[in-house]
Amino acid sequence: MWRGRQGRLRPVGCVVEELRCQRREREAALRKARREQQLVSKRLLRDDVLEEAEGECVAMILGEAEIQQFLQLAQRGTDEKQRESALVSLRRGLQHPQTQQTFIWLEGSMRTLVGLLTSNRALLQLEAARCLHELSHSEQSAVAEACLPATSYLLTYLSGHSSDFIELCLYTLGNLIVESEAVRRRLLPQGIVPALAACIQSPHLTVLEALGYALSQLLQAKEAPEMIIPSVLGSTLPQHILQLLQPGPKLNPGVAVEFAWCLHYIICSQVNNALLISHGGLSTLGLLLLDVAGAVQRTEDAGLELLVCPVLRCLSNLLTEAAVEVMGGPNQLEDERVVAALYILLQFFVQKQPSLLPECLWLLNNLTANSPSFCTSLLSMDLIKPLLQLLPVSNVVSVLVLTVLCNVAEKGRAYCQHLWPGPLLPCLIGTLASSDTEVVGQSLELLHLLFFYRPEVSFGPGTPVLRPVVSPWPLSLSILSIATFLGLASLCGLQFRTCSLWLGRHSSK
Repeated sequence: MWRGRQGRLRPVGCVVEELRCQRREREAALRKARREQQLVSKRLLRDDVLEEAEGECVAMILGEAEIQQFLQLAQRGTDEKQRESALVSLRRGLQHPQTQQTFIWLEGSMRTLVGLLTSNRALLQLEAARCLHELSHSEQSAVAEACLPATSYLLTYLSGHSSDFIELCLYTLGNLIVESEAVRRRLLPQGIVPALAACIQSPHLTVLEALGYALSQLLQAKEAPEMIIPSVLGSTLPQHILQLLQPGPKLNPGVAVEFAWCLHYIICSQVNNALLISHGGLSTLGLLLLDVAGAVQRTEDAGLELLVCPVLRCLSNLLTEAAVEVMGGPNQLEDERVVAALYILLQFFVQKQPSLLPECLWLLNNLTANSPSFCTSLLSMDLIKPLLQLLPVSNVVSVLVLTVLCNVAEKGRAYCQHLWPGPLLPCLIGTLASSDTEVVGQSLELLHLLFFYRPEVSFGPGTPVLRPVVSPWPLSLSILSIATFLGLASLCGLQFRTCSLWLGRHSSK
């Protein structure tokens, strides 16, 4: 709530800048905490046809003797079919955590498997890579570190000709990268970033999707801002990522989702977002948002949220950069089209995916914070009432809606005239009855701005006076009294703190 101050309050501009700094500090702490507690996600790539063919066989836990037998057969079998069959049996056994543990502690087992991986027999090489892939999916970090001798070969094979084999190597590397810092320390000097930059030029969509996964795992590492992202930004990867996110007939949803998350992790690091802006990151993401909004109108295909979420976060965070103003960032976006796209997404997600409403509103907040033109678009498209209809969804949504309205009201008297009279006042009186202090506080700030810029406004005879069921205020203090006090304070020239210009950043999680 409001804090008591000595004497007359400082100018709004000073208070706003102070609040911005506090917000940035909180967001930085939140990003750090979430990175440290991040969930490890891995992917398992299996051949559906192969799995169906082997469906009749029940995978069994293998002991040391059986593992040794399969490895010996794979090395010295009488024919290639027998050698391949031995590796298939080993691979199926490695689907069990117990077999994985036995395998990594068995002397010479990994050396033998790496030897088969480097074989000049394509089928044996592929089956050995599949065995490594099963190991990479283990939840035990010791298993990932046991695969260290194979990582340099997996990296080398990224420059091969078989798209299936490259895809398998990429998913295996992605699984190992996220599990083990030792693997990342090994791969960085071996040139994983240049290798990925070369792979991104592949014409195969399956390779690109696997590459996006591996890169996103690399970018989530705790040491990424210092050791990884500068190398990524110094390569050709950012330009290619933005090209793959260009809307059009060549845009592939699976590929776009992976690289949108990659871009999100890069932007959250704040290493050099000015570079992304200079490469047209804002305009590319803005056009992609328009394309997704158009797709929402054409189809109800579930899964659009997988792409919408990182795109919204990327745009929101890029708009907080100081470089945006220098490079004319907001002007790189089409005002009314972006606002219209957000309205479409809000209407879609309120029914299908309410958890994404804050993402849309966060972007709308950052768009309107420093841009009168976006505020004008919001008013000219008559979107105030639809925004007010979102207030009952949740407290988080309420705070964001009220913050957007504060951004509009803060632009001055002409903007406040469009906000009031109208449906705003009854809704504000309703939010003042909330038990959530943040909702109440933001409502009061909006009322203060309205009174400050329109001191002549008075309550009509039909204005209802409500009391909250659970109120943070003394029972003797009516809501109308609070609002009246705000009006008198504005007339007397007092200036209370306002959150209207807070530019919120999303964390990397």
